[in-house]
Amino acid sequence: MPEPVLTDGDAADAVTDAESVSMAMLVVLETLSPLERAVFVLREVFDFSHAEIAAAVERSEAAVRQIAHRAREHVRGQRQRFTADRSQQRGVTERFLAAATGGDINTLLELLSPDVTLWTDGGGKVRQALRPIRGAETVAAWFAAIGTVTYQGVAPHDMRAALVEINGGPGLVFSGAGRVVATVSFDIDADGRITAIHNVANPDKLRAVADGTTHHLATR
Repeated sequence: MPEPVLTDGDAADAVTDAESVSMAMLVVLETLSPLERAVFVLREVFDFSHAEIAAAVERSEAAVRQIAHRAREHVRGQRQRFTADRSQQRGVTERFLAAATGGDINTLLELLSPDVTLWTDGGGKVRQALRPIRGAETVAAWFAAIGTVTYQGVAPHDMRAALVEINGGPGLVFSGAGRVVATVSFDIDADGRITAIHNVANPDKLRAVADGTTHHLATR
């Protein structure tokens, strides 16, 4: 999965920037080819002209227009069309944290969409699920166990969880034994149900979070 990034800024004034670095958007971009991804980002995020992009990627302007159109249609088809507003996202995240750390499986089931998917990334260095975990009951059971099992050598009573801004939206950072253990971020629909969870435990992708490096969402 993409690297989680700590973000800050007034979400009301930086909604475009927040969307451009959201985990959901980055996951979709990973499904594009390198050329499609470059063209899409240069056009949609940085507002380069087709002529400028053509020069940068060494393609004709006509080819770049076709690539941009194809990439844009792909992203539109993959992105979640309706999402919760910022305050609702934060409220859902807070409830999820309380339920997960308290082992409250019933509340977790209320928060999760029936077809929710949990994506994990241990990078082959941390034991994680090898395949996406699907379904509310299975995902709820996974997180309800957080407060009862030792994870990456950190006992439950030594694990700390903090509500932070990750990739332009509310997320969680779990830490213990002097290190960042994992981050968790969410896709939340307009009804306030969690449709996807991104759990990154790969230490190579947690360096910016561990260092406290923050990406500022510039206001517009």
